[in-house]
Amino acid sequence: MTTPRIVVFDLDGTLVDTAPDLINALNYVLDREGVPPVPLHAARNLIGAGARKLIERGLEVDGRFMSVEDIDRMFRNFIDYYAAHIADASRPFEGLESALDELSAHGFRFAVCTNKLEGLSKLLLDQLGLSSRFAAICGADTFGVAKPDPVILRETVARAGGLIAGAIMVGDAGPDIGVARRAGIPVIGVEFGYTEVPIADLKPDLLIDHMRDLPDAVARLTAPASTP
Repeated sequence: MTTPRIVVFDLDGTLVDTAPDLINALNYVLDREGVPPVPLHAARNLIGAGARKLIERGLEVDGRFMSVEDIDRMFRNFIDYYAAHIADASRPFEGLESALDELSAHGFRFAVCTNKLEGLSKLLLDQLGLSSRFAAICGADTFGVAKPDPVILRETVARAGGLIAGAIMVGDAGPDIGVARRAGIPVIGVEFGYTEVPIADLKPDLLIDHMRDLPDAVARLTAPASTP
């Protein structure tokens, strides 16, 4: 039996447009502290490094800095609120399910490797009806490390039943490019996600601007090298 090829996805800004619900949760905890809300259009690029960092970045927008204890309290409030509203407005990016269908028909298996907490990741994908598509869903708390530490990617691929040498990463931001580079696998960047640095500047192996282009990009990266 051949080992399946694994396509590993980031979650926020790659598989699912989660910005509306994440920013609503952020503004909920900011309001409790008397901090002005962050507009959605301005806050999309604050996402990507986990909830605690999102809160810190939201405070920085207003020039606020709080103690570790205050951030811990805000984090707990954020998680409680977000879990209750995790899929109010979050939706898969257009073309995702068709792309997964096409890749699955060619024998690929899928996994999620995110800096979101594992429980929240599974809750979101459950509510969107997507969980069954992924052989592994791993978050920042699954193995005790977060992207760009390559351990999280290697362990995610192993949990999905694959080998790191046969894997491809798909993501929208620096941690995704970094984890793929450190693990020694190719990476596809998506241009519709959340990143402070333009994804093209991070030099992924390939770039796509719509999920319809994903199967072709994966095919290009997995095509046998031509002999001279």
